[in-house]
Amino acid sequence: MQMKQHIRSLLEDNLPLVDFDSDFLFAELDSLGVASILMTLSDEYGIHLDATDATPKNLKSLDSIVSMVEHHLKMKAE
Repeated sequence: MQMKQHIRSLLEDNLPLVDFDSDFLFAELDSLGVASILMTLSDEYGIHLDATDATPKNLKSLDSIVSMVEHHLKMKAE
């Protein structure tokens, strides 16, 4: 399964009311939603995501979330 689809599936299970097709995803999230995304992806990919990752840029869209995860996976591999 492609990473984007896998992340979408994980996040939709945890946050069923959020529109992950939105280009303004960050605006739809409350603090609990942001925390849920960071914890879910940290656990799934074995990376460390924290409050410094909870930026509008990183959480703007599903694509930006995927980019954030890929960046952390690359840093972890180095």
